[in-house]
Amino acid sequence: MAQTLPLSLVVIARDAADAIAACLASASFAAETIVVDSGSRDDTVEIARSRGARVMHRDWEGFGPQKRYAVAQARHDWVLCLDADERVSPALAQSIAALFRDGRPAADAYALARRNRFLGRWLAHGEGYPDWNVRLFDRRRAQWTDDAVHEHVVSQSAVVRLEGDLLHASAESIEDYIARQNLYTTLQANAMHARGERAGAARIALSPLARFVRFYVFKGGFLDGAPGFAHITIGAFASFLKYVKLRALDRAQAPAEHEGSHT
Repeated sequence: MAQTLPLSLVVIARDAADAIAACLASASFAAETIVVDSGSRDDTVEIARSRGARVMHRDWEGFGPQKRYAVAQARHDWVLCLDADERVSPALAQSIAALFRDGRPAADAYALARRNRFLGRWLAHGEGYPDWNVRLFDRRRAQWTDDAVHEHVVSQSAVVRLEGDLLHASAESIEDYIARQNLYTTLQANAMHARGERAGAARIALSPLARFVRFYVFKGGFLDGAPGFAHITIGAFASFLKYVKLRALDRAQAPAEHEGSHT
């Protein structure tokens, strides 16, 4: 796309040499590109700089804090936030360009339909699509939450959905994908425990089942064949892990509280 838009492309990355070039190229319409790297051991930094990105280092402090920092470095108030393994589709690029055709976009924040690729298939149902995420926004009126995982953008006004897909083509192996789910569920359980949440037997048993039925049956995940079944099953198992880990944290704290009551 020849037109340059008055916005900053913002990407956080680590060891993303296999994906970041395609990510940056897909949003070459941005007037500025920022990559915040958290210690890559591959060629991520060099590739990003070769694509014209302004690269800076920041030690990892969680997804929310990292993205908030990256957005703060932008020269433009309008920012498009991508993960290194995501790409803007041509249709989405056209939708974004249309927003700036007559000046400032009408809304403060826009949600993009993320389409996930899993086991070699672009998912079209269930959890895989449309996975709506707010990624284009005016940072003066919207901002990332400070959550370490499952961070999201909070806007001061209504969010508008854009036409076109944000393509998420993770190159991870299944082993890496499951390891990441294990990490995420640990972070989630810790955050829930800090908020005083609890996980009883019913929550542990029913939450994964409800998640599976919702996405596989009612959201049509079965239409994506084996990849859809695997994607949703792993998601349901992650829900189970999250609550089991929360339960374990509760149990670990209980003896200490009991001992403290007798001192």
